[in-house]
Amino acid sequence: MGDFTAAGNGISGHYQGTSLGMKITIATLAGVTWYNAFELMILLFVTFAEYRGLYFWSLFISSSVGLLPYSLGFLLKFFKITDDIAWFPVTLLTIGWWSMVTGQSIVLYSRLHLVVSNQRVLRRVLIMIVVNAIILHLPTTALTYGTNMANDTTLWTKAYNIMEKIQMTGFCIQEFIISGLYIWETVRMLRLDPDRIKRKIQYQLLIINLIIIILDLGLLVAEYLDFYIMETMLKGVVYSIKLKLEFAVLGKLIHLVHNHAWKPESFSAPHDLPDFVDATRVTSDVTHATHSAIQRGPSRMDADDISIAMFEHLPPDRIRTNSDLSNSWSNEGRAYHVDHLPIDFTDPFAHYPRYQSRRGIPEKPG
Repeated sequence: MGDFTAAGNGISGHYQGTSLGMKITIATLAGVTWYNAFELMILLFVTFAEYRGLYFWSLFISSSVGLLPYSLGFLLKFFKITDDIAWFPVTLLTIGWWSMVTGQSIVLYSRLHLVVSNQRVLRRVLIMIVVNAIILHLPTTALTYGTNMANDTTLWTKAYNIMEKIQMTGFCIQEFIISGLYIWETVRMLRLDPDRIKRKIQYQLLIINLIIIILDLGLLVAEYLDFYIMETMLKGVVYSIKLKLEFAVLGKLIHLVHNHAWKPESFSAPHDLPDFVDATRVTSDVTHATHSAIQRGPSRMDADDISIAMFEHLPPDRIRTNSDLSNSWSNEGRAYHVDHLPIDFTDPFAHYPRYQSRRGIPEKPG
């Protein structure tokens, strides 16, 4: 048990034990964090068609500026490699901690609009992230430098140990709230959408967010048990796993959004229109319906969100815009009309005498 807490009092000390196994564990956890970080960065650059957007940059910064310096700073500190420049590892781990923890929340927030359409909720989540970054990061950072740089560190260390538990609890609650929103909306979609393929993806989204919550709870338990070394080194591994899971969440969301697009097979018969088209109010363009005829899907994903998400995550040759879909559907509708339909969907009122007379078309006798 002593090896778990042998880092001194809080963040001010080094690893003071003699266990070779513990030293190997510290180095291994740092190595796993770096491996996950480099793998995630490579996946980002080979997956995204455009290196832009809140999701891309929050993931990139969390992995490169967050995970790498965070683990390196603690590795240098615990093994007393940079004792002559004590501020250097503290600066590294502080920068990494800011980017990793708040960056993770920004990653969650950046795709929340795909499942939550309430702008008030989204705005409050963003305000929560900004406020927590100010009231939890700043005091902890000041206490971190005071604990390591002051001449008398007794009071600094005592204050840091209290603040460490407060900030861990605060950031865990923040991520519980954001993941809870994903879970809530996923469960809601499961109730409303009978499609088996979509339900499978929704179950995967649900499980991934539950895993994120469980990982956060594990870190919180280690913090309150005062397993300081294990908690700090495991935090890098846990956040790297959570970021990779979030990357998987994006892929699942894109798949789910893509499955909401129109498919030609849905026109199997004249009465088999897409579920968001009111057949009694079909306009002259079969690719559109009047505003009141549009039924929002349970996930409430807007067309702009679909286009942006697919554009960011797919290669250029696989991107299909809304106009492409509309043109494809217009052509499908006309082709189907020629071969199968007794009704002209491109001009649904053509068979009404009053409409024909207004257009100067002579009425058929009888």
